[in-house]
Amino acid sequence: MGVPDDTPTLEDLRRAGAALRLDMDDGELEEYLPFVSVFAGGVAAGGAGPAGGGAGERPGPVAAAARWPRDGGRAPTAEENPYGAWAWRVDIAGAPDGPLAGRTVAIKDNVAVAGVPMTNGSAVMGPFIPDYDATVVTRILDAGGRITGKSACEDMCLSAASHTAATGPVRNPHDPSRTTGGSSSGSAALVAAGACDLAIGGDQGGSIRIPSALCGTYGIKPTHGLVPYTGAFPIDPTIDHLGPIGRSTADVALLLDVIAGPDGLDPRQHGVEANVRPYAAALAASSGSGSAAEGLRIGLVTEGFAAGGSDTEVDAVVREAAAAFGGLGATVAEVSIPWHRQALGLLGAILGTGMLHWVVQADGVGTGWEGWYPDAMADWFFSARRERGHLFSPTVKLMALVGQYASDTYGSGHYARARNQVPALRAAYDDALVRFDVLLMPTEPAVAPLLPGPDPSVTESLAASFGHAANTAQFDLTGHPAMSVPCGRVDGLPVGMMLVGRRFEDDVVLRAAHAFEQTGAYRI
Repeated sequence: MGVPDDTPTLEDLRRAGAALRLDMDDGELEEYLPFVSVFAGGVAAGGAGPAGGGAGERPGPVAAAARWPRDGGRAPTAEENPYGAWAWRVDIAGAPDGPLAGRTVAIKDNVAVAGVPMTNGSAVMGPFIPDYDATVVTRILDAGGRITGKSACEDMCLSAASHTAATGPVRNPHDPSRTTGGSSSGSAALVAAGACDLAIGGDQGGSIRIPSALCGTYGIKPTHGLVPYTGAFPIDPTIDHLGPIGRSTADVALLLDVIAGPDGLDPRQHGVEANVRPYAAALAASSGSGSAAEGLRIGLVTEGFAAGGSDTEVDAVVREAAAAFGGLGATVAEVSIPWHRQALGLLGAILGTGMLHWVVQADGVGTGWEGWYPDAMADWFFSARRERGHLFSPTVKLMALVGQYASDTYGSGHYARARNQVPALRAAYDDALVRFDVLLMPTEPAVAPLLPGPDPSVTESLAASFGHAANTAQFDLTGHPAMSVPCGRVDGLPVGMMLVGRRFEDDVVLRAAHAFEQTGAYRI
């Protein structure tokens, strides 16, 4: 698959003019045709570099080539995939020593691993086989980690439930009839089942924290930009996050140590270099002298409880967990943030238009930034979505329709207006975080619901996919670090407590999570 390089025809210009609503007749288009042909030739040649040089030979930013040996791997067997959580199996050993030596890691299938199929959970995309490693993959292998597979994720990462992946539903290890949450569905399920030690997840509306809550794992959406997104398929760069999922706070902190920091390729990483902290070491230091929560001020966000669709038993479990901080030397008090319940409308505007531009129109590449562009992936997806776009799941089709409708009806102004409100939303949390060190609320309003049945209708699929992000999506918009911590059970199913901190104070969030974990109130 590649970008066509044939000379444009009059019919090509008719289609382009119609799409742009230019109302041009054939006579006018024929006058433009030779000039368009000149520019089109430059577009087609744009990837070739200097004469005799291929795209890989020209100077400029490049993603990392694979430097640790691997083969292409294989599809998982039924026996090793009881929850449908593996998308692909590999065995890539990294450095012989390092902080992750002896640890196995699963990589969400929207993240590139050189020579290994990457589907982004989609029958449309798959399988693209990149020739580069995402920055987080390189860092994991350099740190001694062993990558044992790609974890299943939801179609184009656009579902908060776990039934839209091209490989089939991902089942909750605590009850296989139930969802794991999404879109990092396989990552959380594999960690919860003990199939790997650690996993990389992605988060644009809650996709690390939702499955962590429903599967009883620890998962942090780091401060926006702290972890480079280079080599992962985007939805919108203002809300794209990668982060770790693990079986303990210490494991999450260890993986965050490895993957955090600028890579020089990702323009999302504003001001990161001066704000990277030693997460695992700080956690260890806080454990050495009394409670890690000593002196912390914990704010219970009133609007994060009793939200629409919330389960009163889940709220009660989280409030009980919050009260435990008082016994650990922290102060706990209620705080009202009215913006909290108003933010989901902003995400809808940003997600729909961002997805239309970055996924449907720009093939995961976008324009207008200094950084590395995944041109091979864009070429692949450009052809794939034209050939197989009808195979997109209902969630992807819905968001594409929302984005196109909004664009056709309002232009780009609605996106601009939504983005212009984000500073006020961010300031509302920042103001609360002057009085408190950590904000606390349920991650998910309820425990894991049942998966829809086989071949669900569009209505059933969409109904199951949404309604999970009432407390999570806000922090993709604002960029604050937010972590789901298992804190109890309702009817035998895990409940997650979400801790939110100041931007770049991911270490404080981890410190609070670690302090609660040490009470032994919950175990996977």
